Amino acid sequence: MVRKILLLGNEQLYEVSAEVDKKEIGQIRNIITDLHDTLMDYRSRYGAGRAIAAPQIGIQKRIIYMYLDHPVVFINPVLKFPDNEMIEILDDCMSFPGLYVRVLRHKRCTIEFRDLDWKQCSWDLEGDLAELLQHECDHLDGILATMRAIDSKSFVFKEIGRAKD
Repeated sequence: MVRKILLLGNEQLYEVSAEVDKKEIGQIRNIITDLHDTLMDYRSRYGAGRAIAAPQIGIQKRIIYMYLDHPVVFINPVLKFPDNEMIEILDDCMSFPGLYVRVLRHKRCTIEFRDLDWKQCSWDLEGDLAELLQHECDHLDGILATMRAIDSKSFVFKEIGRAKD
């Protein structure tokens, strides 16, 4: 089911999400379906969107759904950083379409997480994927890109595809 994406300023976006317990895995599958449907709807409306975190649809659980060429579910992800090399990017978010924020992110990271089979996984990431998953993990901790702005001049509005009603 397509869910409403919470927008910048909604207090729920600033809450820290709870970890998923293995006993909840059956319920998680319904949440994943909603995350998928919501992400695909956003893509059809705006022509953008690679991943979504559960808090963006009002579910305060540590779940990220990513769809690039196939779906990947990250349950209880934890980021680790092998070094301090940073990259400056313009970060965007489905919770504030059209607003880009200049932020610093780690160039590389490792993400450890559980998959839908509750298997422990670990991926080493660099560049775009590292940036994307740092952004999504921030959502799980109640942090938005606007809170990571480099300075007060780090905000840029860009025209986006017009939302289809």
